[in-house]
Amino acid sequence: MSDQDHFTLIPLAIDPESTAICPAHPSHVSRALQAELEALNNLHTALKALDAPLPVPPPPMPVNPKRSGQITKAREAGNGEYRKQKYDGAIKLYNLGLSLALARPPWEPSQLVREEVHALYSNRAQAHMQMGNWPDAAVDAEASVAAKSQGNAKAWFRRGKCLLEMGRLQEAKGAVAKALEFEGEEKELAELLREIDARIAKEGASA
Repeated sequence: MSDQDHFTLIPLAIDPESTAICPAHPSHVSRALQAELEALNNLHTALKALDAPLPVPPPPMPVNPKRSGQITKAREAGNGEYRKQKYDGAIKLYNLGLSLALARPPWEPSQLVREEVHALYSNRAQAHMQMGNWPDAAVDAEASVAAKSQGNAKAWFRRGKCLLEMGRLQEAKGAVAKALEFEGEEKELAELLREIDARIAKEGASA
């Protein structure tokens, strides 16, 4: 039979004064066990005696400028396709920018990612709107305001406009009202809210 087919359980204890680890029953001490415990206790003592803290590895490299440049390039190329009314091409380029931004390593600033993706989602929402893809546009606009709720009036407007076009009037009103809490009396948002209220009143009168 191999020596490793069985083992003997030996209870251990911690000395309350020295905090050294020792057998609960001294009669169970063997030379091998004594040597192992002595090495462990010496290591513990040495670590406690350290005056300086343990060395901490340096932080990872800062933001990768190459990735930032690629994201900017994808967004600007998408904007170029949008201006040419090539909305499918614009969406593909915004998709590329989003995949690059969302794949940033976790140690890079989350605020940087939010700044990048809010613009890309908002731009992609506008491209979807031009194609009449209201549900897709609404989802993108909502993702944009989730990434950046303040100072993002365009995305808030696009969210409300999409809901209005989909006939989800109460949701549209709630979204725009919430947008005005973040953006103040932004002109386009205020006008959109009046348009939504007029539609609600019209449908109520015809019901």
